Amino acid sequence: MPYLTVNGANIYYEEHGQGAQTIVFAHGLLWSGQMYEAQVAFFKQYYRCITFDFRAQGRSQATDSGYDMDTLAADALALIKQLVGKPVHFVGLSMGGFVGMRLAIHHREWLLSLSLLETSADPEPKQNLLKYKVLPKIARWLGMAVVAPQAMHIMFGQTFLTDPHRAEQRAEMRRRLLQNDRINIGKAINGVFSRQGVYQ
Repeated sequence: MPYLTVNGANIYYEEHGQGAQTIVFAHGLLWSGQMYEAQVAFFKQYYRCITFDFRAQGRSQATDSGYDMDTLAADALALIKQLVGKPVHFVGLSMGGFVGMRLAIHHREWLLSLSLLETSADPEPKQNLLKYKVLPKIARWLGMAVVAPQAMHIMFGQTFLTDPHRAEQRAEMRRRLLQNDRINIGKAINGVFSRQGVYQ
């Protein structure tokens, strides 16, 4: 399995396809680069596609620290420099978008384009902080099986959640959520919900 050591963390990544230009895909909280498998299956016909897992998610190392968005952006930049060595198209969903915006502000010379999906330039709204603050504790003491249903309702719409024809897909999404380490995932959760706005 391919790993890259960046800023003291062993980061898991995958490469697919070939092309003169590269797309780097950055996933959302509680997921991994695997969430982009459908997009990679299409774009690898035309581009070199790279997915990676943020710290403590997917197959990447859980470090003691380094979960703030600036450090995660530094991880992504180091990965781009080491694997590609030239500007890339960057796609970021939610947390991946928080990272992408920081790259665009501070290291725009490394981006050909930036695609942002379901993300925000703002800090987490104050009304959300209390309920999200307990998530790491729930995961740690009760396990991801308790967190997964709540996460599914936050991340997916009612059409997807109630469509009988997509039951198998829902089961796969739940399985992936359950793969998160119940102790270390709290570090990633806290990093996301304690983030500052990109303009601060």
